[in-house]
Amino acid sequence: MRRHRFPVTLLSVGTGATEQRAAYERLRSAHLHAIRATLEDHVARVEWSRDRLERYRVERLRALLTYARERSPFHAARMDGLDPSSMVVEDLARLPPMLKDDSQREWDAIVTAPGLTRAGAERILAEEEWFSYTASGDQLFSSGGSSGVRGVYVWDWHQLITAAGLAWRMQVREERRSPEATLPARLAVLEAGGPPHASTPLFDVATTADMDTAIIPAGDPFEQVHAAVAEARPTHLVGYASVIARLAHATLDGNLDIHPVRVSTNSEPLSEEDLAAITRAWNAPVHNLWGSTEIGVQAVGCGHGEGLHVCEDEVVLERVDEAGDPVPLDQPAARTLATGLASRTFPFIRYDLGDEVTTLPGECPCGSSLLRIASVAGRRDDDFRYRTDTVPASAFRHVLGTDPAVSEYQVRQTPAGAEVVVVGSPDLAALSAALVESLRRYDLRDPEIKISTVAQIERHPGTGKLKRFVALP
Repeated sequence: MRRHRFPVTLLSVGTGATEQRAAYERLRSAHLHAIRATLEDHVARVEWSRDRLERYRVERLRALLTYARERSPFHAARMDGLDPSSMVVEDLARLPPMLKDDSQREWDAIVTAPGLTRAGAERILAEEEWFSYTASGDQLFSSGGSSGVRGVYVWDWHQLITAAGLAWRMQVREERRSPEATLPARLAVLEAGGPPHASTPLFDVATTADMDTAIIPAGDPFEQVHAAVAEARPTHLVGYASVIARLAHATLDGNLDIHPVRVSTNSEPLSEEDLAAITRAWNAPVHNLWGSTEIGVQAVGCGHGEGLHVCEDEVVLERVDEAGDPVPLDQPAARTLATGLASRTFPFIRYDLGDEVTTLPGECPCGSSLLRIASVAGRRDDDFRYRTDTVPASAFRHVLGTDPAVSEYQVRQTPAGAEVVVVGSPDLAALSAALVESLRRYDLRDPEIKISTVAQIERHPGTGKLKRFVALP
C-alpha cells in the first residue's frame, strides 16, 4: 500500500513537523491494520437479522451507560437513580438531551480518561503540525467552525476503528459482490487534508493491502484539486459532496477524464441535483454518508436502495418532538438525538444532532435489515427566518441546484432576501427571477435577490467545507 498527498508542501515546513508526521504514521499503520481486520466483522453485521441486531445493541448500550456512569461525573449526574446495567433503548428517554453547549462547557466532567482536560487538549491542538496520538492512543479533533460554534472532541483508539468500519463496510461489501472489481485500486481522499478535522484520518483508509491512497485537500483552489485528481486517476473517490459534485460537472463538461467505479460522499448534504450529476458523469454507485465529529458515522448508503442505512449496531438514533420525547417511526420529528456506542473516552448520550431525519418503510433491495432513513438534506439551521416567515433551504436548492450552468453556489441571507454567489455561467436575470418566484411561495412578497459569479467560493479555512447557506445572526 502506498499513500500520497497532494500537494506535498506540508512535508517541507520544518524538521519538527516531519518528525511529528513520521511518528504519527508509524502508529497510524497499526491503526490501519486494525481497521482492515475489524472490517470482516462489520461487513458481516450488515447481514444480521433484526433479533440479533437488537440483542447486540442492548448489550452495547448497557456497557456504555455503565462505564459512563462510573467514569464521567457529568453522565453520573444525568443517570442518578437509574440502573444502567438493566436499561434498554426505550429507557434512554428518561435522560435529558445532551446539547453541544453542554459538551463544551462540561468538557472536563464528561471525559473519562484520567489527566485529560480541555486545557490540555487545546495545548495539543495548538502545537500540532500534523495529526498525532496522545500517550494513551487518543486523537483530538476540533470541528464546527463552519457552523459558527467550535467544538473539541476526543476519539479513542477503538472509536476510530469502529467509525472507519462503519464508514467503509457498505463499500467493501459491494466490492466483494462484484468479481469484476477494478485492480489496482486507487483511492482519492478529498477531505480537510490536515489537522484538526477528523475527516482525513477517518477516510484515508486503504480497504485492501494493495490499494493506493492520495489525500487532496478539499479546501485548495479548485484548479489545484482538479489537477491533483486528474493526476491521481482514482478508481475510487471519497470526499465532501460539493467537491465531488463539482468534479462531476467538470467531467460532464469534458474537462476531466477520470473513471471511478465507486463514489463515497460525506460531511455535507448531498442534494438530489448533485447526486444526479455524479451519476451522469461516472455511472458509478454512490455511497452517501451521514456523520458527525461527535458520534462518528451514523448512516451510510448501500448503493442500491433509496436513502441511508442507520448504523444501528453502533449508534442509537431517537427521533423526538420539540419536548424531546420520542415519536413513532411513521410520524414527523423535530430533531434527532444520537447515542454513540463505541466511545468510552468522551461519551455522547442522547446528543442533539440538530438534524431532522425521516425513516423509510419497506425492505431494501440490498437485503440488509438495518433501518433506512431518507438522505439528510441538511440541518434546520439552513433555513432562513424573516420575521414571522421561514424559508427552507430547499427553496434555493431547487432553483440553483437544477441549473446546469451552475456548478457550485452559496446563499447569504440579507434582511429582505439573499445574496447569492455562483460558479459557472448561468443566465443571471433568469436565475434571479426564478429565485424570487420560489421565495414568494413562502409568503416573502418582494424578496431582494442579488446574484454574482465568482471563480471560486471561499471555503472554511480549517475544514475545507463549503457552508452553502449562511443565515443572518
